[in-house]
Amino acid sequence: MKGFGILVLATLAVVGLSLLLLGVQTFFSKRRKFPEMHVGGNKALAKKGIYCVQTQDALARRDAASTMKTKPEEVEDAADENER
Repeated sequence: MKGFGILVLATLAVVGLSLLLLGVQTFFSKRRKFPEMHVGGNKALAKKGIYCVQTQDALARRDAASTMKTKPEEVEDAADENER
């Protein structure tokens, strides 16, 4: 039982030290902000045309709405098929 307690304390010490070392830049920098982890904040992905899911969904909806506005005869055809 004594060996188990030492193991738990050693594990907690290693985990605590690891967290402290991982957060050194965040804790001691002037900005004191966590780095941006969201896809929308990544400039390299934006250059490749990769966005977050919400942005991609909004773009797809906008494109679909603009397609529907430019081709009203197709919308009427689809509505007629739904009524049958």
